Amino acid sequence: MADAADELDAQAQAVVDDVSERGVPEWSALSVESARRLEDELFAASGPLAFARVTDLAIDGPGGELPLRVYHPDPGTRLPALCFFHGGLWALGTLDSIDGVCRRLARRAGRIVVSVDYRLAPEQPFPAGLEDCVTAVEWVAEHAASLGADGGRLAVGGTSAGGNLAAATCLFTREFGGPGIEGQLLLYPMVDCSLDYPSYDEQADGPLLTRRDVAWAHETYLRSPVDRYNPFAAPIRADSLDSLPPALVVTAGFDPLRDEGAAYADALADAGVPTRHDHEPAMPHGFLSLAAEVDAADAALDRVVDVLESGFAV
Repeated sequence: MADAADELDAQAQAVVDDVSERGVPEWSALSVESARRLEDELFAASGPLAFARVTDLAIDGPGGELPLRVYHPDPGTRLPALCFFHGGLWALGTLDSIDGVCRRLARRAGRIVVSVDYRLAPEQPFPAGLEDCVTAVEWVAEHAASLGADGGRLAVGGTSAGGNLAAATCLFTREFGGPGIEGQLLLYPMVDCSLDYPSYDEQADGPLLTRRDVAWAHETYLRSPVDRYNPFAAPIRADSLDSLPPALVVTAGFDPLRDEGAAYADALADAGVPTRHDHEPAMPHGFLSLAAEVDAADAALDRVVDVLESGFAV
């Protein structure tokens, strides 16, 4: 299992201190609506990077209209694509809360990013969000030409709960057919629905994510205890992980999710899936959203971009 550094990165600690000084409670201590508003306030990009073309649109999804946001860094040029799923414990998050990460990924990697505003729990529990993500991937593959994308180079990725949805999308397309997926970016992913990892004890009180938050997320997202063993909710529970797309798994030392992410990276590699595990021992959960404030997070984002630019030559 991966470890934490002796201390949190100093710039990341300054962000954590600022959040604490603002009196922000744990996500699990708030109502869903309050947590959603606060999550957007904390993570929506302020003064976002100027971008060549950003288009908001919607497609027909399994539950009605499914909003997407398409970032094209070089209109007129056909580029590989990345379908990206935001984090937020399956209950929080919007296109705005992940906007900064998407802009940086698209600009630095020279890749079209399609951000997906999937349905959220508790109003729409598992598997609604996954159904939306699969639908979005299928739609992007089918309409790649009109988006200016290379339909033969379509990756998926996400942060936290979005990393779970990216991993589950790869499992779903392997099992039931669908477009070829070039690779999967699993950024501090939630891949199990248990709390049976040492990092849940070591990092029980955060920063930025607590054991209680994750337990609340499981209770909110899952329809019943049986879903905890469904591989499309907990990808690490799959009977087999072979024949999945190449993967980059990123974990953070000061994160309750740290050890399940590391375990999933090991399980993918053991199944013969080309896998790279980047561990950032001095970072908290969600650190890639802090790239504008934290130098080490910005450097880690560059390493994610390297994998995208290489076509997942991990």
